[in-house]
Amino acid sequence: MQRNPVTPEGYEKLEAELQHAKSVLRPNIVKQIEEARAHGDLSENAEYDAAKEAQSLNEGRIARLETAV
Repeated sequence: MQRNPVTPEGYEKLEAELQHAKSVLRPNIVKQIEEARAHGDLSENAEYDAAKEAQSLNEGRIARLETAV
């Protein structure tokens, strides 16, 4: 993976985004998944599918940010 130089301000933004994704977005998504599971049948539950998709995207972003920070 190629590394690109980043300014101190850019690094702080990346670090803040990483912390936000871990401490705010991740718990919110987990709560959404729990609520969707409570609705019953997961095979036809669009809320569950959307929450799982959001979780996947957030975890991917966290992984990319962790390699950058």
